[in-house]
Amino acid sequence: MAAVVPLAAEPEPAPDLNAAFASFIRTLGAYLKAEDIAQVEAAYAFSKAAHEGQLRVSGEPYVSHPLAVATILAEWRLDAPALMAAMLHDVVEDTATTKQDIAEKFGKAVADLVDGVSKLDKIAFQTEAHAQGENFRKMLLAMARDVRVILIKLADRLHNMRTISVIAPEKRRRIARETLDIYAPIANRLGLNSIYQELDDLSFYHFYPNRYQVLEKAIKAARGHRREVVGKILDAIKQRLTEADIDAAVTGREKHLYSVYRKMQDKSLTFSEVYDIYGFRIIVKNVSACYLAMGVLHGLYKPIHGKFKDYIAIPKANGYQSLHTTLFGPFGTPVEIQIRTQEMHKIAEAGVAAHWLYKNSEAEAGDMPQKTLQWLQSLLEIQSESGDAVEFLEHIKVDLFPDEVYVFTPKGKILSLPRGATTVDFAYAVHTDVGNHCVGARINHEMAPLRTELKNGDRVEIVTANYAKPNPAWLNYVMTGKARSHIRHHLKTMRYEESAALGERLLNQALRALQTDPADIADACWEKLLREVSGNSKQEILADIGLGKRMNMVVATQLLAAAESGGERKIVQAGAVIIRGTEGMAVQLAKCCWPIPGDPIIGHITKGKGLQIHTHDCPAIASYRDDPDKWLDVEWDPQIKKLFKVNIRLVVANQRGVLAKIAAGIAAAESNIENVSMAEDDGGAYTTMCFVLQVENRIHLANVMRNLRAIPEVVRITRMKSEAARREGDQNAKNRPLA
Repeated sequence: MAAVVPLAAEPEPAPDLNAAFASFIRTLGAYLKAEDIAQVEAAYAFSKAAHEGQLRVSGEPYVSHPLAVATILAEWRLDAPALMAAMLHDVVEDTATTKQDIAEKFGKAVADLVDGVSKLDKIAFQTEAHAQGENFRKMLLAMARDVRVILIKLADRLHNMRTISVIAPEKRRRIARETLDIYAPIANRLGLNSIYQELDDLSFYHFYPNRYQVLEKAIKAARGHRREVVGKILDAIKQRLTEADIDAAVTGREKHLYSVYRKMQDKSLTFSEVYDIYGFRIIVKNVSACYLAMGVLHGLYKPIHGKFKDYIAIPKANGYQSLHTTLFGPFGTPVEIQIRTQEMHKIAEAGVAAHWLYKNSEAEAGDMPQKTLQWLQSLLEIQSESGDAVEFLEHIKVDLFPDEVYVFTPKGKILSLPRGATTVDFAYAVHTDVGNHCVGARINHEMAPLRTELKNGDRVEIVTANYAKPNPAWLNYVMTGKARSHIRHHLKTMRYEESAALGERLLNQALRALQTDPADIADACWEKLLREVSGNSKQEILADIGLGKRMNMVVATQLLAAAESGGERKIVQAGAVIIRGTEGMAVQLAKCCWPIPGDPIIGHITKGKGLQIHTHDCPAIASYRDDPDKWLDVEWDPQIKKLFKVNIRLVVANQRGVLAKIAAGIAAAESNIENVSMAEDDGGAYTTMCFVLQVENRIHLANVMRNLRAIPEVVRITRMKSEAARREGDQNAKNRPLA
């Protein structure tokens, strides 16, 4: 792996290009065949010719950059195609060379790698965020097919960060932010520990240069102050392991700067409160020695409760294995210890690159790519569910955070999830269908709500039902990109289908208003309309009507114009759109007036949101209630069977037990309480309570209010319909929730 280079305010002098290339070739001679080296040399010559006359901002010949990228990859012992792609990774972006030219000269495999790394600069994007999202989507999907793509990109970003000091400060900060958000977490996710730490520290230096310098100075000072204590601990550990006859290499390790800064930020600590800047790493011969060494050290210093983690029995998602424990050292100083085998150490440092770096040694290292294969393949699944590149990038960022919890399925399989993950995340991790139909969960054999956060070691069993489907509220608490993308995809699909069904009803209403039976519209009329309006399908046109993107009367007129002349039409009477309350997201009951069956209602199509149902006296529609072009004639289905929300406000005598009496009265009227809040007790004789109830219709609501009026302590009862009234009620109740 590449060594972490010291940070400097100014870039180091550029090395001699010929000397750098000669050193690179000598590195290749240690592990590549002569014919492979010849191909890499040919790629270098091609890149040098293609970039002829181009200079980096620092003034170096541009080809020095791809050579440096290939040199980093050579340290990981990557194969010849990857090194050739590294040499050529900028020629498609920055020269007239095409992917086809590379394929003809160096083969399709190299061309595909170059294409995966290249940006999409030649496409005009609407926004910078969309362009960034498309670039990452292309790169990450290419990575899912061939992990060498991301290794080349990480080496490219690493060299750019090492030489970034020469560019403008604003651009430098943007690149550093991008590296912190995306590239460093990807390196960590793939187990590339050295690269992850160097990218973190370089980005920290360029994004917060003053903070970096202050923290670096503080760590140097602390290093001197703690040298005696650290030396004493190191000697004690070595002596105790020797006495126990454990052959081990013990080294000190220091947290990298950005991890110290992040800990200070996350836990609101001052630097003097961060005690675990310095720790120890113990390398032993085998797994048994790991646990034996841990027992010996727990006998030397007392372990801190809750600070032991066994990543050997339960490896991290990127394949990392080690024992972590924190001990009370001399003078009460916390001492962090990592214990692992030599093979585990190689994987901890090299991650997925261990496949190439150690492929001729231990079999465990050769299995490393399989440990990340599941995550890489999940990128393809998330891509298929994501609507656009920005949304895809959002889902991926969620999965790049390193903190994890490990939970068990009922059969004992271990699943790794991000910290804060809920039972819904677990359900989708098991299978998409399980997630789509989950209704509850048993955690450690006890029933738990879907939003319950999981903890390490939880045994989780998901309860499903065939009728269940994803709820939009899940998006408020799911953590994994997979869960989020599947929920959004399902909701979009469901909304599209519901909007199409609503659009068909609205179109049929418009056709009847034009004295035409909808059954008379032949398929040929639809085909002609689709050609004229460049529509993809009848379903799409209907969904657009349901979402308010097309006017139902305009489409009806176009269909009639497309109909064959001379045909007779059946004269029918236009009717109102029937509201059943089960239409889903395509028909929404306006939250400004909370209509329920029995209320006089009016429909308003809002572009992109579908049909909004308001009461006739709703203040929100006062401006266009008298304009017939702005609303639709709607009416309640007389056979409607559904519960609707309604807000009521009560002024009650401030007496003991009044809430219980009101709840009993509501229950006696067969209504459910969804939420209740009340004003803070100010010592007065009366107080205000606000309820959200579930009722079938106005008659049901009247029965509830009749029951409540019969309670002596109830002074006044009001249904809150308008937004202003509800805000006033919330203010009076001060939103103190009771349920």
